[in-house]
Amino acid sequence: MSTQPARALAQRKQDTLGRLEHDVDLWVATADRDGVPYLVPLSFRWDGDSLLISTPAASPTGQNLQAGQTVRLAVGATRDVILIEGTVSVIPPADLSVEDGDAFAEKAGFDPRDQTGYLYFRIQPRRVQAWREVNELSGRELMRDGRWLA
Repeated sequence: MSTQPARALAQRKQDTLGRLEHDVDLWVATADRDGVPYLVPLSFRWDGDSLLISTPAASPTGQNLQAGQTVRLAVGATRDVILIEGTVSVIPPADLSVEDGDAFAEKAGFDPRDQTGYLYFRIQPRRVQAWREVNELSGRELMRDGRWLA
């Protein structure tokens, strides 16, 4: 357990934005129409406002994201986690800008545009939480209803 003092809200936001900018992978939690959960790691790109992920349209995650309107994401380890709840928009590769496609490919280390059957999904955060230890559980909410609290 850490003996570090809890970070202030503004510091947590700054740390969270840094992680979103520099981390490459996150966990994507979805559920099918029957409520069966599915959890997978995927690469992502943060553009300062939303997250972009890509996965095969026919995969369970791809199907769940197409059918649902919300998703839950997790970035980081258990003792330094960022949880994001967001709304999902489906983007066919032909509708993705060249700039977004290139930036995603560079960060992820692969280009879904070179694959068959992949879709992109833009996630607009509605709620963001971040904490490291139990002393940061209070005040862990950084964004509510799509608005940063700090």
